[in-house]
Amino acid sequence: MLRNIVAVIVGVLVGMSVNMGLIILGGNLIPVPEGFDPMNALNWELSNFIFPFLAHALGALAGSLVASLIAVSYQLPIALSIGIFFLIGGVAMVFLLPAPVWFICTDLIVAYIPMGYLGYKLVTKRA
Repeated sequence: MLRNIVAVIVGVLVGMSVNMGLIILGGNLIPVPEGFDPMNALNWELSNFIFPFLAHALGALAGSLVASLIAVSYQLPIALSIGIFFLIGGVAMVFLLPAPVWFICTDLIVAYIPMGYLGYKLVTKRA
């Protein structure tokens, strides 16, 4: 039981690290236009959405994959709990950061729960 709890904690920390790393990397790789407002995604160019989506999806994937590797039982619920944790953060961002509806829907539907499941499947295929 203790190892499963550690799996969730480590999974969340790994996912958050991957998420933040990709956000920072994206800010360095994709130049922002003049007068760019990072807190209003309604005015972003399409290229400015690439790294936030990748950060959300790969953060949830990495966290669920690591959690599934560490867990000794209940790997699927643990992996999905990581996806749900990040989904809650994604929903919170919807209220904090105005964004186009297409991005909100894509992000919330594709980047969290499916990536949690994929992280679990990648571990179980290996085993």
